Amino acid sequence: MNEHVQEPSPARALQPGDHLYLIDGSGFIFRAYHALPPLNRKSDGMPTGAVSGFCNMLWKLLEDSKAGDRPSHLAVIFDAGRVSFRNDMYTEYKANRSAPPDDLIPQFSAYPRCGACFRYCLCVEKGGFEADDLIATYARLAR
Repeated sequence: MNEHVQEPSPARALQPGDHLYLIDGSGFIFRAYHALPPLNRKSDGMPTGAVSGFCNMLWKLLEDSKAGDRPSHLAVIFDAGRVSFRNDMYTEYKANRSAPPDDLIPQFSAYPRCGACFRYCLCVEKGGFEADDLIATYARLAR
């Protein structure tokens, strides 16, 4: 995935009493992929099972939010690739992790667009950083 930041509209600064949800989109992707059976688009055979599962998980999170705890701000954060600044610090970082499954790879480009379909969802990925790093940074800044 290329570096991608999409601003929701309307955007406003956090206020006291707001609820910021920071979602590890990459975690959702892999959970959806491994939890659900394969699903393909009929028109061209494109795999879509993980995309469908990702959208359903995000929808369920929002639907299950209690009225007082509903997010006023929501960001879905994605890993931007396999290499991060940690690889520069330790060359064996995640060296034993296998490549993503072949039928998951073509689905990666759909996630930022899927997340953006949710009303106040910001989708973020930044080259050289993992979702966890960005989530920690946003949480610190929001605090």
